[in-house]
Amino acid sequence: MLVSIESPRAARPSWLRAPAPTGGNYRDLKNIIERLGLHTVCESAACPNVGECWNQRTATFMILGNVCTRRCGFCAVQKGAPLAVDFDEPRRVAEASAAMGLRYAVVTSVNRDDRKDGGALLFALTIRAIRERIPGCKVEVLVPDFQGSHEAMEIVMAERPDVLNHNTETVPRLYRQVRLGAGYERSLDMLAYAKKLRPEVPTKSGLMLGLGETAEETLSVMRDLKGAKVDILTLGQYLRPSAKHLPVIRYVPPEEFAGYRRAGVEMGFGHVEAGPLVRSSYHASEAAG
Repeated sequence: MLVSIESPRAARPSWLRAPAPTGGNYRDLKNIIERLGLHTVCESAACPNVGECWNQRTATFMILGNVCTRRCGFCAVQKGAPLAVDFDEPRRVAEASAAMGLRYAVVTSVNRDDRKDGGALLFALTIRAIRERIPGCKVEVLVPDFQGSHEAMEIVMAERPDVLNHNTETVPRLYRQVRLGAGYERSLDMLAYAKKLRPEVPTKSGLMLGLGETAEETLSVMRDLKGAKVDILTLGQYLRPSAKHLPVIRYVPPEEFAGYRRAGVEMGFGHVEAGPLVRSSYHASEAAG
């Protein structure tokens, strides 16, 4: 049985440590990203795994600029007036993917609520550009909710991404604090619609834990995601990017994450990645099979 006991303002435990962002591969990837004028969620969202992933020559590209139109309480990405859409960006993402020697590319974006399609067209163009530049390269996309637009999801799914990821992030009770401007039922609907459009394309979603959710609420979301025919599930620990963001209510121990992983496997998910440092794109190629 999974038990959730809150411990407000708990000190970060010793087992929650990530490798420092150093090393030859790290510097090489940083130079590629900077030279091509690109953004990564690894840096913009202050991901704790940037050192590990970049030294393994993997990164998650963030398209449509680095300014988000929403103000989610957990996210380190800059908020404000969005940048102009750069239609050369897909080409540069493909060039960077080739320079990095990628065989599995992950692409995400900021929210672009200023655009009717939410940025779906640029996702489609980026998928196409990577495949044209690197034949055989798989592409996973981590998309926003497109404000619930089925038409936007159709644009993305028409390109047949190798994995369609959209994060639920938290439990319904916490949405107003955590995902301002989003809707739990909307996210479930978009995941279900993606699977309806392309049943052969694996869908994926993820949750952050430690924001005050209970174990039963987490399990309930997992069951809802399975009901939406989600194939791959990720669960990780929320880490506060700064004092301006939501506080960590609780650090979830590794053994509890292991319990959620077992529960997810029992529910029938094809792959469950669960652990304190797990993020949406962590070990993405392994999860996709």
